Amino acid sequence: MSWWVLPTTADIGVVAFAPSINRIMEEAAKGMQGILLSDSAAKKLDQHVRHTSQWQVEGSENEEVLLVHWLEEILYQCEVESRFLVDCQVMISDFNLEAQVSWVDAADAEREVEIKAVTRHQLICREVSAGELIQSSPEVPDFEGPGWMCQVIFDI
Repeated sequence: MSWWVLPTTADIGVVAFAPSINRIMEEAAKGMQGILLSDSAAKKLDQHVRHTSQWQVEGSENEEVLLVHWLEEILYQCEVESRFLVDCQVMISDFNLEAQVSWVDAADAEREVEIKAVTRHQLICREVSAGELIQSSPEVPDFEGPGWMCQVIFDI
């Protein structure tokens, strides 16, 4: 696991570490989806038919904005298109994101929490230099670069 729940006073967040920008987007997505599901529901996802698609997010000006738009796309796909993301492989080029995704019908994904929005409050998405240490809270381990890290808070 490369993502951890970040407890906040009124909302919930996720912190993720990964070796690349592509993988940080994948880990943030998995972290958000993990927050939505109960433990028993997460185990049952493999019992449902998986579909594949390609989802895109275009034209973001930096990594933080791209992260927010990517997570918003995942929420949109779930709420409007009834596609609950299970897994993804992300490729980023010139701040455009393309993802090969695996999803199940959202009705088959029993959700425990509802995320209303992806916020920009305390938003971080950045490269961590070799030897740089990111000190975290007791719930999240420290991370030493090189790599990428993100922190995002969700409005629930």
